Amino acid sequence: MFRSFSAFNYRVWFIGALVSNIGAWMQATAISWVVLTELTDNDAAAMGVTMALQFAPPLLLVGVTGLVADRFDRRKLLLVTQSLLLVLGLAIGVLIFAGVMTLPIMYAFALALGVVAAFDNPARQAFVSDLVARENASNAVALNAASFNGARMIGPAVAGVVIVAIGTGWVFVANAVTFLAMLAALVLIRTHELVPRVKAPQSSRLADGFRYVGRRPDLMVTFAMVFLIGAFGMNFPILASTMAVEFGKEADGFGLLSSILAIGSVAGALMAAGRDRARLRVLIVGTAMFGAAAVVSAFMPTYWLYAVTLIFTGFSVVTMMTTANGYVQTTTDPVLRGRVLALYMAILMGGTPIGAPIVGWVAGEFGPRIAILVGAAAAFVAFAIGATWLLVSGRLHRHERKRFRLTLDETRPLTVVAPEEFSDEVAGTTPIRLPRDDDPELRARAS
Repeated sequence: MFRSFSAFNYRVWFIGALVSNIGAWMQATAISWVVLTELTDNDAAAMGVTMALQFAPPLLLVGVTGLVADRFDRRKLLLVTQSLLLVLGLAIGVLIFAGVMTLPIMYAFALALGVVAAFDNPARQAFVSDLVARENASNAVALNAASFNGARMIGPAVAGVVIVAIGTGWVFVANAVTFLAMLAALVLIRTHELVPRVKAPQSSRLADGFRYVGRRPDLMVTFAMVFLIGAFGMNFPILASTMAVEFGKEADGFGLLSSILAIGSVAGALMAAGRDRARLRVLIVGTAMFGAAAVVSAFMPTYWLYAVTLIFTGFSVVTMMTTANGYVQTTTDPVLRGRVLALYMAILMGGTPIGAPIVGWVAGEFGPRIAILVGAAAAFVAFAIGATWLLVSGRLHRHERKRFRLTLDETRPLTVVAPEEFSDEVAGTTPIRLPRDDDPELRARAS
């Protein structure tokens, strides 16, 4: 489960990311609460707009951000983006202290945070694969998710207490301080121990990533499922905050809900870390589990019963998202990984500008319980897409002897040869023998 910790670089990265993620969750909680209770009168639609502004840039800038992650030094790129996020968080805190923060200004900061995150996310996701050997990449992705959701257990609860005790502005200051841990980790990383990667050539085009995904039906199905859940199911700041208000709770009650959600999220991430590789059928089952958990939570009559259901919601959604992320990372051509991950993050986060305003409007007009059911319906549609493809493609009943694990030396060119042409040595290449009954996914992995 923790095999990636054998690498010094990953240990340093994990610690820095954990501290930084705690601050990020504190800030996300504070932004939602400020918009909902200080800048508006419990206006869930305004929260939806704020989320949309943060998550729209990854969708709009997907081609550019992915190419940047493939072409440039990812560690140096992260040093820039993390520094900018520190400055933006600190600026929000200063304006709140000064008493001049308004809803339009918060909208502007949300957009700025989204633009920086559009470049930060694909570089950060792809950089994980640079820290560990290829056979540990899926494990590293899962542990990354555990770090992210472990921070979610701590950050929102701490933010709620800080907001009630000393004020919202201090949450943003604390977030700025936690970014120093990530910057320190990036400085301490031993660059000579990073896994050599194939950088995108100067002739690379923005459209290459789109064409690659278009030739991979398994990725198309994965992206469709992730879009539906990201757009309509993962609007937890809107749902948890409005449910907290409905139950008569303050900011600390809202923060506690987010932390309880993270208990299940960490469990899901650690279970994913224990698997040898990411499998699409786990993704599909996790989607169905998320839909079922959401339906149950929508009918809970008390605050604590609702909180308990969030454990199962967190477990299922992280099982799904961690599996999807690991599958994309470990089956994608290394030269195109940054662009494919940028597209993945754009679909995951870019669905929010579409879904969050809709879910926020539904929560405001019909109540948060109906908004939760909207997310459940989207999950069942995503499950239907994945299950249908699994049956139609024939992967459901594929015989175990037809499976094999593909391992690539990413620093050498790859040649695929037919069985009758296979030989033990092909000068300057890494030969991969494909069985005659191979499926399209295997050919796409080796292309």
